[in-house]
Amino acid sequence: MAVIRPFRALTPVKEKAALVAALPYDVYNREEAREVVEKNPLSFLAIDRAETQFPEEQDIYAPCVYAKASSMLREWQEKGIFEEDSRPCFYIWELIMNGRSQKGLVACSSVDDYLNNVIRKHENTRKDKEKDRFDHIDACSAQTGPIFLAYRSHPEIKRLIAQESMKAPVLDFVAEDGVIHRVWRIDNDDQIAALTKAFAALDHTYIADGHHRAASAVSVSLKRRKEHPGYTGREEFNYFLSVLFPDDELQIMDYNRVLKDLNGYEPDEILEKMDQVFRIAEAPESPYRPAKKGEMGLYLEGKWYRLQTRKHLLKTDPIGCLDVEYLQREALGPIWNIQDPRTDARIDFVGGIRGLRELERRCHEDCEAAFALYPTSISELFAVADAGLLMPPKSTWFEPKLRSGLFIHKIEK
Repeated sequence: MAVIRPFRALTPVKEKAALVAALPYDVYNREEAREVVEKNPLSFLAIDRAETQFPEEQDIYAPCVYAKASSMLREWQEKGIFEEDSRPCFYIWELIMNGRSQKGLVACSSVDDYLNNVIRKHENTRKDKEKDRFDHIDACSAQTGPIFLAYRSHPEIKRLIAQESMKAPVLDFVAEDGVIHRVWRIDNDDQIAALTKAFAALDHTYIADGHHRAASAVSVSLKRRKEHPGYTGREEFNYFLSVLFPDDELQIMDYNRVLKDLNGYEPDEILEKMDQVFRIAEAPESPYRPAKKGEMGLYLEGKWYRLQTRKHLLKTDPIGCLDVEYLQREALGPIWNIQDPRTDARIDFVGGIRGLRELERRCHEDCEAAFALYPTSISELFAVADAGLLMPPKSTWFEPKLRSGLFIHKIEK
């Protein structure tokens, strides 16, 4: 059973919400984060990336940076930029992108569910990235970035959320990227109990995005448990901030690859080798977007090709059947000698939100070839996680991105 509970969210006041809401901290490099905060000092990135408040030479992982994040969070509440709800609530968060709506329940998920694999994962975490968010959560005594969880759609949950979202939202704004954000507060005890019961009927929830934030939140929880040996399990630090979305409302975009060289081969040699693992034809359109699983696009020497996987090379296990794994196993490894795409500098990854023209641009600028992939499905992600396996790197690109700063969960009261 999936355990969730309401919480007293710290949220921006209505007139400041659009300014405060910021894309996740790891979307930006250091220079980009500074530019965003200089342009909009109320962007929550100022707290999520508190090095923006220091000279450029400041060590971004120094204790004073995390201390600054904590003091700013407190100051913004004192100034009335944030306000805290008087009682624990659930919240509905609707995001509308290009006319597509997805509604998630903002709630606190159980750290023990994470530890017991009720909350399933599909990605390894890097210790350096995990430590950064650990230090941020620990210093602020608050979780500021929500974990994006998915679940198999459930009719009772869908009914309850639809019922609550018939009311007037407490927040309603359009972000600078055109995504519409609407928020409803659920403070009715009966509705809270009904949603809690409905989620308890789920066997599992799944981390769609935010593995590092989740791991960091859990690590801080375990630290607080050691510091409070008499803890009961009801303390706020036993739960982490999450937004839970039904799988039938989620959109996974393609996550494409660009290659810096041809591993010493000529373009015609590449096509000859690729013909052993793909059926190759000139693309019917330019740029070429794969129409179904098992198809890919190849951009080489200014020309698009349609690739189709060869049946005798297909595998049926949850990892082996993925298009991203087929490409790595049959082409990038043996032809390009890219054995570890996580560390090989000759490969780069381009999220589908950037479009296929970005692949062409990269090939005209600093790359030699590009692959356009058909998006991994949410059912494929679930299958990998249920098998206790890990997705290949850069397999999924979720849009729209959740914003930080709209909901903050204090872990000490």
